[in-house]
Amino acid sequence: MSSLHKKTKENDMLMALLEKPAEAQRAAGYADTLREILQQPATWQNTFQHVHDAAAQALLANALEPRPEHLVLTGSGSSIYIGECLAPLLQTALGIPVQAIAAGTLLTHWRSVLPPGPGLLVSMARSGDSPESAAVVDTVLTEASAWRHLVVTCNAQGKLATQYRDEPRVSVLVLDERTNDRSLVMTSSFTNLLLGGLGLLGDALHAGAIEQAAANAQRIFDTHADAIAALAGRDMHAAVYLGSGAAFGAAREGALKMLEMTGGKVVTMAETFLGLRHGPMSFVHPHTLVIAMLSADPTVRHYECDVLRELSRKQLGMAKLVVGDDIPADVLAAGDVAITTSASASNPEVSPLLAGVVVAQLLAFFRCLELGGKPDTPSEGVLTRVVEDFALHGAAP
Repeated sequence: MSSLHKKTKENDMLMALLEKPAEAQRAAGYADTLREILQQPATWQNTFQHVHDAAAQALLANALEPRPEHLVLTGSGSSIYIGECLAPLLQTALGIPVQAIAAGTLLTHWRSVLPPGPGLLVSMARSGDSPESAAVVDTVLTEASAWRHLVVTCNAQGKLATQYRDEPRVSVLVLDERTNDRSLVMTSSFTNLLLGGLGLLGDALHAGAIEQAAANAQRIFDTHADAIAALAGRDMHAAVYLGSGAAFGAAREGALKMLEMTGGKVVTMAETFLGLRHGPMSFVHPHTLVIAMLSADPTVRHYECDVLRELSRKQLGMAKLVVGDDIPADVLAAGDVAITTSASASNPEVSPLLAGVVVAQLLAFFRCLELGGKPDTPSEGVLTRVVEDFALHGAAP
């Protein structure tokens, strides 16, 4: 049983929400989202075991043989941010060029953005039913036949999982049904698809890294939830999310979560730490919260902490929420919140990356409730869980 069921002074807010009857949680519009956020530590370990069973390892190894010259990760919305998290990690480990290209961009501009084959196109998808998802695979299968395909999805019944069963160039890895989030916003589906993509590392992805990531996330739920909720309850009009390397994808996902869950009432921006200095720092006003996802690399972290010190020196922003290993005390000012993570010796980037995503999810969740919204169905009438069908147009003559 999760330690969240042990009431502590640090998680009073979560306990108050969890102790409400199921009917009250559903009426308040947060039942699915809260369950899906909190299930992540358990589902991560399940996903790790799944991608390391013999069948999945054979499938993933086969996707990389013969060795592709390029690997492209694609998806829409949160799914492309998964690709942005994965690209630097996979490129470092596999030694081949890896990039993330949004499915919408491939749909309209595949000729100018898809590298020459032979390559592997990895489609990341919660439902696998977004209109552009299958359309991109269809286009690349027809027009760029040297490319092979790997689908990583949470939905065994989705188009991406079912439509290509007789196509030998397409392999499909389906995750546990629990990861197929029912909420409009992606939370556990995001992090588990990320781990599913990391399955391409094979034995280079170690169980210890996943166990450490799960322990970090549980500690955030148990001891930091109220501090995150308190920040979400302040007079926040904007939020800027900072990340470097793989964490830039996490920053982009954090910015989207806040934008989605507040229906645009909190304006967001995602930027690299060093990129913030080149104009975007003007976005940081007295009502702007800065969420900083620190790198596991000590050299990179030095650059990142210099930027945080600059923000403090210039007295910019409402407060900082800093997540990562070895957070120096002098990057924090009064009112800031630090959430220290522990990285494993193997795959040190994984646990702080996932911790940053989880913190961003909780922050957006609490801000949505603070503004009177329903996290399960934010922006009702504007957004849908799966993008509605739209016309697909053939190539211009």
